[in-house]
Amino acid sequence: MYVKEVLVQNKAGLRGRPATFFIQKANEYKSTVWVEKDERRISGKSLLGVLSLGVVGGTTIKIIADGPDEKDATEGIVALVESGFTGM
Repeated sequence: MYVKEVLVQNKAGLRGRPATFFIQKANEYKSTVWVEKDERRISGKSLLGVLSLGVVGGTTIKIIADGPDEKDATEGIVALVESGFTGM
């Protein structure tokens, strides 16, 4: 299991297009991916799950991955969130 905290940079947070980009990125990996906010953990591969967290810009979340490519998954998703979802 690999865990990393990241600050959500964009104003919209994980809603709308950024949430879609997030789950698309998570689904590129074989590992199980979770997102955690305020002790609530959901699947990072589920659009409804990600939206249900209500993550807004300026919020710190945890990205957690477990599986054969867990480090790559976590680092890739963290890089996407840190970029503010630019270049998509």
